[in-house]
Amino acid sequence: MRRLALVVEYDGTDYKGFQLQSSQPTIQGEIESALTKFTGEAIRVRGASRTDSGAHAKGQVVDFLTDSDHPLESFPKALNYYLPQDIKVQSASQVSLEFHSRRSATCRIYRYNILVAPWPSPLRRTTHHWVRQELNVPDMDQAAQGFVGIHDFRALAVGHPKDKSAVRIVHHWNVWREADTIIIECEANGFLRHQIRKANSILVQVGLGNYPDSLSPESVVSECLKQEPANWVKAPILPPQGLCLMQVKYDDLVIQDGPGNSKESDNRAIPNLADS
Repeated sequence: MRRLALVVEYDGTDYKGFQLQSSQPTIQGEIESALTKFTGEAIRVRGASRTDSGAHAKGQVVDFLTDSDHPLESFPKALNYYLPQDIKVQSASQVSLEFHSRRSATCRIYRYNILVAPWPSPLRRTTHHWVRQELNVPDMDQAAQGFVGIHDFRALAVGHPKDKSAVRIVHHWNVWREADTIIIECEANGFLRHQIRKANSILVQVGLGNYPDSLSPESVVSECLKQEPANWVKAPILPPQGLCLMQVKYDDLVIQDGPGNSKESDNRAIPNLADS
């Protein structure tokens, strides 16, 4: 028996998220179905991140056990034959039996794309959140620095258990503009359910200037992280289509060495309590 890890890219538009659900199309379900067709085994995969319904991934990592003797390098091509056009394996690696795609991860990088234009774009409606008004990007980036560091993000979580820690370590949270697109990128050891979309909604409100004149952009974030924020704090969750999981990092392990590559990997699992 061996454990393999796959780097998977997908367009999540037509799926009810990554995690398996009965009678609903999911990314996990499609990957497991393809694995069963290829190996003849009933395989259950584990994902590094439970991406939301409608969200996307460029670098999702999944792992699984298999008794199959198929060569490692045959997995991407074979699985991509069985997978739909909106889900494709980019690479495969053999990892240690102790490796866990979620618990071994040291950090995850996400991006959120916002289209700023007079009208929505039909070609980008599934990958960008559309905003008509101009946004103050420097103020948004300044505010985003309030998320960096060690914080309790319970106020930005949805349905997080009271008996579980909501503390996360954020390495960076940056905002910049490329042509008509505002990009928000964040990296942390883990994220709570809907945390990124709620946090970025706050940044959009900052960009629109919807906060008291007495506060700086960064102090707006501090107020929003309080368990009982002020009444003026109103930031609905941004829609999922702008969100994309870009990369998952592991100590002493490089899962992917370029698109399409498959290789053996001598790795060590790094314990991590992040839950998404």
